[in-house]
Amino acid sequence: MKIVEIRSAGLRSGTPEGGWANELQPDDCVHTLVAVYTDEGITGWGSSFTNDELVRAALGVLKPLYTGENPLEPERVSEKLHANTFWMGRGGTITHAISGIDIAMWDILGQATGQPVGRLLGGRYRERVRPYASLLMREPEILAENLLAVRAQGFRAFKIGWGPFGRRSDALDERIVRVARDAVGSEALLMVDAGASDAFWPRDYKWAARTARMLAQYDVYWFEEPLPPDNLHDYVRLRESSPVPIAGGEVLTRRQSFAPWLRSRAFDIVQPDVTKVGGISEERRIAWMAEENGVRFIPHGWNTALGLAADLHLASASRNTDLVEYLTGSPYIDDLVVGGWKLDADGMLPVPNGPGLGISLTLDAAKWGQ
Repeated sequence: MKIVEIRSAGLRSGTPEGGWANELQPDDCVHTLVAVYTDEGITGWGSSFTNDELVRAALGVLKPLYTGENPLEPERVSEKLHANTFWMGRGGTITHAISGIDIAMWDILGQATGQPVGRLLGGRYRERVRPYASLLMREPEILAENLLAVRAQGFRAFKIGWGPFGRRSDALDERIVRVARDAVGSEALLMVDAGASDAFWPRDYKWAARTARMLAQYDVYWFEEPLPPDNLHDYVRLRESSPVPIAGGEVLTRRQSFAPWLRSRAFDIVQPDVTKVGGISEERRIAWMAEENGVRFIPHGWNTALGLAADLHLASASRNTDLVEYLTGSPYIDDLVVGGWKLDADGMLPVPNGPGLGISLTLDAAKWGQ
């Protein structure tokens, strides 16, 4: 089997708010679908966390390397793409584009063998995974309404992030968390994401340490991105002192970038994004490296239905990964898959059983072109 063409399409018209200082608009493109076509009629699908114009440019650079390659060997082919382009900016646009290609090749391998990706990754430890509903923080009263609505959909785990948290006052921060805990109930998992990878994050280590102690009073399951994403030294200090687990790593790409953070135990929970880091092949290596260093692997999933499907398969094949992020209210999650996603009575998502990623796309959201 050979790759004959790779096409991409940016997702627009439904881009959700991100809570960023330079807020996203519905027509902004931050997620791009990637389709890998083969000479045997099998098409694989992936997703890249970057603008479609950047993906198209990267595909132009990569085309001589992937044309005619065998998509049934995703790890080797992806490593070939990385190795021959790292000097153009390892970890940037090209790495994000390779992420989508790699996911699509695993999808092809599964379709060709009749097996779900999770089984091809070595075997499935679980057949279903708990999704945590990922919501933007709002003013406390509005946040409570949103959480109650999502809880009514069957979710049993919730993460609130960004918005006004850490940007106004400590009193407002605590009020937000208190209202959220009351809304979701004492039995639910509640996580807090400061969003310190936002532009010009205003807070420092002392704020993070003080806030971690406050979060412990509300039984917060983890504190995510409490410091700027390059501040390795302070992350190590914070993790050692914090009464709640510290999570992060969503902006890092490729295993080489994760290595010093994992060796230093900067995180209790590491959160690589499969649509950024290099795809399923690379994320699996990061997951293994995390386990070897005593760090829990729970993927970052603020992306698309294809990213969610890949995360479910990775979680199924990872011994200690029992949670995935579910971006609530995004058409790129809810409307991109035929039949949608359905929680079971326990608030769990089944891992797709079909060949490859095991999902079919509606394609209505994609405006195709290369």
